[in-house]
Amino acid sequence: MSAHGSTRVEIYDQPYTIGGGDAAYVQRLADRVDAKMRQVARETRVVDSLRVAVLAAINLADENETLRAKVESLEARANEKARKLNQRLDDVLRAS
Repeated sequence: MSAHGSTRVEIYDQPYTIGGGDAAYVQRLADRVDAKMRQVARETRVVDSLRVAVLAAINLADENETLRAKVESLEARANEKARKLNQRLDDVLRAS
């Protein structure tokens, strides 16, 4: 599968050689893209592979942005909790 830093994958019945990265990781990404393209094609009944690819890319970008927003929210909550715990620790240390 991987030779000289490239990985051969198949996406939507088309072969691609993708350079760089871990072969297993590249294959997982390709599998995800292939699955999303097949889902889009099935749900929209679009047959043009370029249109399917663009719609799949929009869907994947939307998923990515949704997850990014969740991560940012969780980071903000974690930072706020850490700030409060630091304040409490400072209060305890000052009282000692």
